[in-house]
This record gives sequence, structure tokens and C-alpha cells, in this order.
Amino acid sequence: QVQLVESGGGLVRPGGSLRLSCAASGSTFSTYAVAWFRQAPEKEREFVAAINYNSDYTYYSDSVKGRFTISRDNVRNAGYLQMSALKPEDTALYFCAAGMFTRRPQYYHYWGQGTQVTVSA
Repeated sequence: QVQLVESGGGLVRPGGSLRLSCAASGSTFSTYAVAWFRQAPEKEREFVAAINYNSDYTYYSDSVKGRFTISRDNVRNAGYLQMSALKPEDTALYFCAAGMFTRRPQYYHYWGQGTQVTVSA
């Protein structure tokens, strides 16, 4: 079992930066890929980025490529999402997930509760 807790969300101005963290418990965390998804009000959950178990591979949605960076630290059992050049359309509830290395949410077995990111002037 893996439990995930996100933190680091908040209110930021357009063009600003935030770093989201995902703290994991459970000894098997390092065997799973980690991904970030987001969901805006009245919209479907959207893939943001994923990183495989040993950080060899990363995968980004086109909407965040070049602005967001995903990383992980298997010693600390943590995942991260560095977000830069934030736009109002990045406003959403951001979720951390652990599972297979894919953009499809149904292949992620473990999910956090989410952390809110609001980009507004």
C-alpha cells in the first residue's frame, strides 16, 4: 500500500512559480511511476506529467511542456512538480498518483487528496 499527500499549492500571479510536493508512505513507492494530474472545475481530470520508477523517463502534456518539471526522490519517498511561467489556465486541483508509467489515470492505483493551485492577478 502507498499513501500519498500533496502539498505546496497556493495562489500565485501569472508568470510565477510553485513547487508541489508529494509525500509517500509505504516501502513500495520506489517501484511505481509517479504522475501529476489536475482537474479544473467542471472539467475532466487531465494528465500533467509522469516520471518512471528510477527517473530515467519523463513524460509531459503539451500544455505544460517546457514550463513544468517532474522529479522524484526515492530515498525521501517523495515526488515533485516544479511549475514555472504559470498561466491562469493552470488553475486546478493537482493530484499526485503512483502506478504504471502512462498518461492514463486508470493505471494509477494510488492517489492523493489534491492540492489547489490558483493562478490569478
